[in-house]
Amino acid sequence: MADINKAYELAKEAYAAIGVDTEAVMAQLDKINVSIHCWQGDDVLGFEGASELTGGIQTTGNYPGRARTADELRKDTSKMLTYIPGPKTLSLHANYAEFAAGKKVDRDAITVEHFQNWIDWAKGEKIGLDFNSTSFSHPLSGEYSISNRDEKIRRFWIEHTKRSREISDAFGKEFGRQAVMNFWVHDGDKEVPIDTLAPRARLVEALDEVMAEKMDNHLVAVESKVFGIGAESYTVGSHEFYMGYSATRGTLLCLDAGHFHPTEVVSAKITACLPFVKGILLHVSRPVRWDSDHVVKFDDETKQIFKEIARNNAWEKVFIGTDWFDASINRIFAWTIGVRNVKKAILNALLEPTDTLKAFENSDDNSSRLAYQEELNTMPLGAVWDYYCATRNVPVGMEWMADAKAYEAEVLSKRI
Repeated sequence: MADINKAYELAKEAYAAIGVDTEAVMAQLDKINVSIHCWQGDDVLGFEGASELTGGIQTTGNYPGRARTADELRKDTSKMLTYIPGPKTLSLHANYAEFAAGKKVDRDAITVEHFQNWIDWAKGEKIGLDFNSTSFSHPLSGEYSISNRDEKIRRFWIEHTKRSREISDAFGKEFGRQAVMNFWVHDGDKEVPIDTLAPRARLVEALDEVMAEKMDNHLVAVESKVFGIGAESYTVGSHEFYMGYSATRGTLLCLDAGHFHPTEVVSAKITACLPFVKGILLHVSRPVRWDSDHVVKFDDETKQIFKEIARNNAWEKVFIGTDWFDASINRIFAWTIGVRNVKKAILNALLEPTDTLKAFENSDDNSSRLAYQEELNTMPLGAVWDYYCATRNVPVGMEWMADAKAYEAEVLSKRI
């Protein structure tokens, strides 16, 4: 700890020289929540008995140790949380419900009671819960769910989404904070349909019915996508569709870093959307070629996403969530590496002397602006990050790896 303190004191002086108070930055970081996705631990299968994913998504890899039960997933999540500093929430999908023997219900009848074990566990961990409706991996998923032309199928998914809102609102009441419920459906077509408007009209009508009841303890986000497996040519819930819906209906707009064309980046969309929507839910991910949801790295785009939020002091309007599912490596490693990188990227953004850079910009001194930005690349961020982790009682640097490896040997490797 002495070496960490010494390095931090030098870093503190270096940042103070450019007008940044590292103590104030860490205090602010202590208030910024990250909602961590539960589905990294079990490959998005949930606990309804599904043996494979359907509905436009896929998890690649077969690394041993996948959580097979809710208790195993909670145990693995608890282990991962010990490696993550600062405030955290766990985001659940509807297919993570738990049923008493002989009392299983379909997704259009789930209630908060089916998540009571998650509530009790989250209270013990001193974290909150967020929620997601689940349209995939179900006999009624098909190519279209809530926008299906078949009224019976459409009604099923409308009722499911209503129940999901009720569960999310109950989470908000339980934890004394507005929970966030994300709505994403895989609806689309392998080829371009002749009638592209009708499914979108049905989706608007369905969503309007779902959103009709006022619920004060949660917020709903709508999430777009360019394409998915089996929906390569047409997606009902495109970016333009949900941008319009969120702007006119007052929902949050979910921006997933992997849901756009490879030449697009979410960092460029944040301030373009903020003037028109109630708020933004981020799904921080890392696309490679397509929506492959790789483990988040501390890369340029991840850093830029949080710089955009910090530079515009948009922390109250942007909700941060994570979303990847890599089954090719140890799943707890995948979780930990990605979430720590998200937290580190937030810290990196907060350590930027925004007022100074804006002053250069407003006086047309773009030479100084560029010089500062380049010098910031080699500022001692790592020393501040290590100190932050150490003083928040989580492992510093790569210290968590030995513990995670021991957990793999003692627990994960015994799952067959």
